[in-house]
Amino acid sequence: SIQSRCQMPRKHTIILVQYTTGPRSRTWIDFESVSRAMEEICKMYETKLKQMNPSIRNITYDLTNLYSYIDELGDLTCLVWNQQINGYVPYNKDWIKQRIFIHLKKIASANGAPK
Repeated sequence: SIQSRCQMPRKHTIILVQYTTGPRSRTWIDFESVSRAMEEICKMYETKLKQMNPSIRNITYDLTNLYSYIDELGDLTCLVWNQQINGYVPYNKDWIKQRIFIHLKKIASANGAPK
């Protein structure tokens, strides 16, 4: 239908993250949508920046910095629910970077930034 093509369905998404090479740094977080999961990955990076720069109130960064952070993680995978197969589909860091780009572009356009 036209509606399903125009509207992104909410797909349950699980982030599997390993912050370092050590297996004890593994954890997972789940979200009701891919968009919410992408927000969380951005927040993870922002939290790290705040920890590294506690005296700076407003920290800015660009996509290159965020992508480097993703690359430096021990592991980062998204499992996204797929109704057709009745299961989760795994996606790697490159897919996550593409989805973050799309997510941030939507936020920027919603806030009046040029497309």
